[in-house]
Amino acid sequence: MREVHLDTNVDAAEPFWRTKRLEDMTRQEWESLCDGCGRCCLIKLEDEDDGELHLTRLACELLDIGVCRCSDYANRHERMPDCLRIDIERVRNLAWLPRTCAYRRLDEGRDLAWWHPLVSGSLDTVHQAGISVRDWAINERSTTVDAYHRFIINDFDDS
Repeated sequence: MREVHLDTNVDAAEPFWRTKRLEDMTRQEWESLCDGCGRCCLIKLEDEDDGELHLTRLACELLDIGVCRCSDYANRHERMPDCLRIDIERVRNLAWLPRTCAYRRLDEGRDLAWWHPLVSGSLDTVHQAGISVRDWAINERSTTVDAYHRFIINDFDDS
């Protein structure tokens, strides 16, 4: 089992995500909020007629599906120009951001879920809880762009 060890001021009575607003977090704290589910790395298709977004089970070619982490995180924006940097504004405006997303949860006044690595101490609980895309996503390179529509899925049931 892999464990998460972050310097997040262990002397504090409460963890940083309970005492700080998203706007006040350090870069390290912000980055540590990513639970590694891979959901934001799924390809979304926009309907040309009505603008509706459709989620697919196709993952960005840079996503290492086995661990649900970007294989080239430092260069992802240069290599994948449509990759979005998740920031405060996007957390508040991206309707497709999953309800399970730590950024969204905290912005909505909810706490991190039990399976979040910062809570559980393990990078594996996000997979064990069935939150990650590890067991069902497919790399986008495995098909052609013309066939993307065949991989549309229902949105997540995150209620």
